[in-house]
Amino acid sequence: MNHEAIQTALRQQGIDGWLFYDHHHRDPIATRILGLDPKAHVTRRWYYLIPANGEPQKLVHRIEQFRLDALPGAKQEYSGWRELAQKIEQMLAGSSKLAMQYSPENAILYVSMVDAGTVEFLRGLGKQIVTSADLVSQFEAVLTADQKASHQTAQRAIDAVLAEAWREIARQLRPASGNPETLTEFTLMEWLANAMRREGITWENGPNVSVGPNSADSHYEPTANRSRPIRNGDFLLIDIWGKVAAPLPSAAPAIHYDITWTGVIGRPPTDREQHIFTLVRDARDAAIASVERAFAASRPIQGFEADDAARAVIASAGFGEFFTHRTGHNIAAEIHGTGAHLDNLETHDQRLILADTCFSVEPGIYLPGDFGLRSEVNMLTETGRAWVTGPRQQELVRI
Repeated sequence: MNHEAIQTALRQQGIDGWLFYDHHHRDPIATRILGLDPKAHVTRRWYYLIPANGEPQKLVHRIEQFRLDALPGAKQEYSGWRELAQKIEQMLAGSSKLAMQYSPENAILYVSMVDAGTVEFLRGLGKQIVTSADLVSQFEAVLTADQKASHQTAQRAIDAVLAEAWREIARQLRPASGNPETLTEFTLMEWLANAMRREGITWENGPNVSVGPNSADSHYEPTANRSRPIRNGDFLLIDIWGKVAAPLPSAAPAIHYDITWTGVIGRPPTDREQHIFTLVRDARDAAIASVERAFAASRPIQGFEADDAARAVIASAGFGEFFTHRTGHNIAAEIHGTGAHLDNLETHDQRLILADTCFSVEPGIYLPGDFGLRSEVNMLTETGRAWVTGPRQQELVRI
């Protein structure tokens, strides 16, 4: 935790201080940004103020008085609720405008960690509470050079696994012996998982393999007991993600790579499949272009703007109601990170897409009972430039 960098950001944004607060690990963002132990025994409320100027301040319960000792700043202790209220007021005496993990009307729900009662109490002290959303992006979603390199390592490994998966499907469905093996969504999912492990990739949940009508469920997950067979003539969607398991030189967490491709087995695409694929591909590329142009021109761009670019393509073609999720999500150590999402549907994400961040671009059209189609790539950014980190699917895969 670099509190001096945080103080510089606070001054730039005209905020008096960033107030961190936790109880029973309700705020994992605070734990990560401050570099605290995520497994520490936290049974009492603690507060940590990083002011725009001056020394940070800590307020901890006497029976957990050492909880914030790893952090710089002066420490006060409390026991009862009256003493707590008094010392919070003293600690915040020089601050009027405070950032917290809060979002007005829960608009950016990914940073809404502080309970309403705490916000009410602080407002009762005359404090203005503002969202820390952009600060969180700056101090958690911005990546180091070796984190970006870890994303590219995962990209090469996962792209190779997926390319081999298409060939494995063909081998199993059309073997030289003439006796096809039994291939299902679940067995293909297991094949992908085993292949990623061999490549040194780790992940949580998934990958997802969806056939025919199941692909119309954007978060479908096959299981051993619920899995559709994969046959010639099927439409197939594969969503695969992961990050390198090996530790990075800087000890920073590795960054995910997350893609979705679609294809047809043993036949050409239907006109309807080709039409939907073209719409989704063009929507994807419209979002990509909006980000590329903004970074090339050094123009700030908010997450919702890229979502609007993709959604306009699909809506203008009459399929807007079937694009049922945001265009993309921030990618970090967590597959869904805490930086800006490409979203003007589920939320109105006004956070800036920052330099040195990673995110997905993945519009989709889902036709219930028929099929669903999503095309997902990842992007990285730096000052003056944004780019797609892996191949872009240009046509439906034909197996």
